[in-house]
Amino acid sequence: MATRHGLPPFHLLLAVAVMAVWGTNFVVIKLALAHLPPLTFALLRFVFVFVPLAFFVPRPKVAWGNLAAYGALIGAGQFGVLFTAMRSDITPGLASLVIQTQVFFTIGLSMRLNGEKVAPYQVGALLLATAGLVTIGVHTDGSATPLGLGLVLLAALSWALGNIAARRAQPENMLSYVVWSALFAVPPLAGFALVLEGPERMAAGIAAADGWTWAAIAWQSAGNTMFGYVAWGWLLNRHPSATVAPLALLVPVFGLGASAFLLGEPLQTWKLTAFALVMAGLAFGMFWPRIRKELQG
Repeated sequence: MATRHGLPPFHLLLAVAVMAVWGTNFVVIKLALAHLPPLTFALLRFVFVFVPLAFFVPRPKVAWGNLAAYGALIGAGQFGVLFTAMRSDITPGLASLVIQTQVFFTIGLSMRLNGEKVAPYQVGALLLATAGLVTIGVHTDGSATPLGLGLVLLAALSWALGNIAARRAQPENMLSYVVWSALFAVPPLAGFALVLEGPERMAAGIAAADGWTWAAIAWQSAGNTMFGYVAWGWLLNRHPSATVAPLALLVPVFGLGASAFLLGEPLQTWKLTAFALVMAGLAFGMFWPRIRKELQG
């Protein structure tokens, strides 16, 4: 029996489980960064995505150039930059919220490439989300520095560009696509880590990593990639995107909640206001076409 979300109960629970994994992952990232330099951490994440799985998952039938673009954008552009920001410039809860602006970047890039015009409701949705980002930016209690906010927005843009690359490739198996693109995430991350962090700092971080840190790396590769992408792809193959995609709004809910509960991140009024504005913008942009269609009969 389908729920009011259009998903059978088990499928809904599976989708929520994926969102919980992706949302609480921001706390896991923060814990790992206590020992590992951010670029070294990102490098290890993608090494352990590619090395074991490439022996079991066939290479996707897409162009090498597309795989390289996606790997570099998601590896160095999204996660390398995100981890750098989360080291000391933004809290996990806010990072999980701001990174969702990739939705607007993806829409904007798609319109630019396809020559489509921006609809009025999309402008309204963007203004709501922007008001939330401004609310974050004007507060200086250490929850997010201007640098941290800018870096996460850059990570969101990289994610959106990666989305465009994946959409052009249209891989039949998203897990295979992610695994083999990791091959191209490793070189730029290794290069940036060697230049910006240095071999000694990289080695010291790895030597200082405890069991929890290695568990966090495993969570990145196994939890986020193997479970997350496989389950999400399985759901998207069985239900319309319009039914499944809105559940992604739960990611910052889990992210902010886990950060507050596990790390003691304070939930001040301004932070909840910013959360409400960004989420309202995302929800309005996602749901308004469906609502308008129903109102028009």
